Amino acid sequence: MASGALHRFVCLCRYLQDPCHVARFQQLCGVRGTFSEKPAEAGETLGVNGACVGQCAAGGDSADRLPAQRLRKSLKAVENVEQDECSANGPSGRDAERDSKGTVKPLRRNSLTGDVGQEFIIENRLLFYLFTVGTELGNEMFFILFFPFLMWNVDPYVSRQLIVVWAWVLFLGQSTKDLVRWTRPASPPVVKVEVFYNTEYSMPSTHAMTGTALPFCLFLLTCSRWQYPFMFGLSIALFWSVLVCISRIYMGMHSVLEVITGFLYSVLILAVLQPMLHDIDTFYLSHSYAPLVVVLVHVGFSLVAFSLDSWSTSRGDTAQALATAAGAALASRLNQQVGLQPDPPEEALPLTLPLIDGALLSRSIMRLLVGVAVLLAVRAAMKAVAIPLACRVFGVPSDDVRKARQHAHVELAYRFLVYGTVAYCCVFLVPLLFGFLGLS
Repeated sequence: MASGALHRFVCLCRYLQDPCHVARFQQLCGVRGTFSEKPAEAGETLGVNGACVGQCAAGGDSADRLPAQRLRKSLKAVENVEQDECSANGPSGRDAERDSKGTVKPLRRNSLTGDVGQEFIIENRLLFYLFTVGTELGNEMFFILFFPFLMWNVDPYVSRQLIVVWAWVLFLGQSTKDLVRWTRPASPPVVKVEVFYNTEYSMPSTHAMTGTALPFCLFLLTCSRWQYPFMFGLSIALFWSVLVCISRIYMGMHSVLEVITGFLYSVLILAVLQPMLHDIDTFYLSHSYAPLVVVLVHVGFSLVAFSLDSWSTSRGDTAQALATAAGAALASRLNQQVGLQPDPPEEALPLTLPLIDGALLSRSIMRLLVGVAVLLAVRAAMKAVAIPLACRVFGVPSDDVRKARQHAHVELAYRFLVYGTVAYCCVFLVPLLFGFLGLS
């Protein structure tokens, strides 16, 4: 009985991993591919992360190498039906798909190869913009805006703890990717609306993980700390999570199984981490050995992540998150010592939401604009300095920056120098600047 249940569970997982479900969802949302009508050869080799048709139609020995290919082999009984449905996302003879005026390309190049991606057709612009916003909720620029906004305008206590959750969720998610090593959904049949992360592994979806952990952690941290309707906060967290999760399927970056796994994985991490956040924050702010522990732990786990697989952008993203958390923790300790951005006393809780008037709104916007401008300037300056400096220290040629960053020590030093400094400025120097400018 147990073996039968396990077998059904494995079959369900393989079914949910099928790229044809992603293709059908994209078709339902008005995304059409402009794939070549030339059929794949039987022995065609897969490109990086399923960049050709082999994964959906290949058989034989090659079907045993990748999870999505094993799925195709195990579900031969329904393969013909699914193949017909998947083909709707390709060149089915539609006049619109042959009209180059309606085609769109991915917004950003691939982070590793520089590939611009293949053209596709968007028939529903509203869903395209909605899911583009959803996927941006897991990208670097959003975090550059989100964490500082919370730090400067809402609640530094909440922002500090969210950064801790974000860093460790990303570390565990990206490290799991490098251990499992599942490739992205095959294209065709899937349309790659986004290609920036296409060369990373895909199991689990780290966008789904951060898109679940952050809003629900934010809700749990604020529901008893601030006075607002409980259902309002829960609804916002749920909408945020669902939007990010579905956007990854829409973008063609993840299968249904990978998104579900990312969601459940983040819930598990949050259940373990959430009760410890206050103690972690207290340790960072007050313990005499905290700075040494912060540096050793974050650099150490970055080295662990770098040892799991060959160079990829996911390793850099892991180091970036850990560097940000380390910089924020060190700066928060300094804030505590000099009395900058003090937390409200316990007797003042729960806090009341202020009346949002013109003065408050304009001051908040000014803080955000000035602060983010400073952070972007610091990031640009540190990027210009960090790579040549790291290359010189480690004896690596700096002529080709992309190639130089494939050396683990160079990439690790680059991420910690740039994003550790940015986080330090965000938490300590920018609030100090606000005091001089009268924006506190």
